Order: sequence, then structure tokens, then C-alpha cells
Amino acid sequence: MTDPIADLLVRIKNAYLAQKKEASIPFSKMKKGIVSILEQRGFIEKYSVEGKIPRKKIKIALKYKDNQPTVFDFKMISKPGRRIYKGYSDLNLVRNGYGISILSTSQGIITNYEAKKKKIGGEVICEIYE
Repeated sequence: MTDPIADLLVRIKNAYLAQKKEASIPFSKMKKGIVSILEQRGFIEKYSVEGKIPRKKIKIALKYKDNQPTVFDFKMISKPGRRIYKGYSDLNLVRNGYGISILSTSQGIITNYEAKKKKIGGEVICEIYE
């Protein structure tokens, strides 16, 4: 069994490394939430949901600055065999503010900055760096 979130991030990273203009991934609500955050934070150009269930896909338009990918790297924090939960007071800056943590909370998928603002904790899914 593979981790669908790790698969999402690896597909995006591989598309960047291959200098592709877009990436296509299978749809899920959690993946859509993560991709939405990537768009808001400027890591990707835009995304769209296409198709109907069960073949729904998320098409992601990748973003480059001076022919360099905007996503430098990522790190999975929670994994299927080991979930990591943190309270809002335990959330720290990622790479001195050059990255974000993505959390799954009772209020949906949000970044570490939003979680601190709203004073809620949750499962830390991954960290993404510029």
C-alpha cells in the first residue's frame, strides 16, 4: 500500500524535474485541499478538477521562476504507519520561513501559519520548501 499524499508530492516533484508544464494526479478531497494550499502560497500556477468519479483527476499547472521550479523539496512528516500530531503552540517555522507545514485539522487542510492564527492543532502531513 502506498501513501497517496506522498504519491501526490512525488508526482509534482518529478514533473518539475522533467520540466513539464503540468501534472495530472488522481482526485481525492485531501489532495485537492493540499493542491489548493500550494496554489495559494504560489508553489503552483493553478489547478483544475476534471472528469467524473471514478476517473476524476486534478490537473496542476506548474510554476517556474527563471526556469527553476518553485518547489525545492518536501518532507513527509506523517506516514500511514506513524501519524504525527502537534498542538498549535508546537508548530515552528519551516526552514526559517522559506517553507510551510500542511496540517489536517478539524477545520480542514491548512498551513502552520493559519493553525497558529486559529489556535488549532492537528496531524502534520508534510513540509514543503521553496
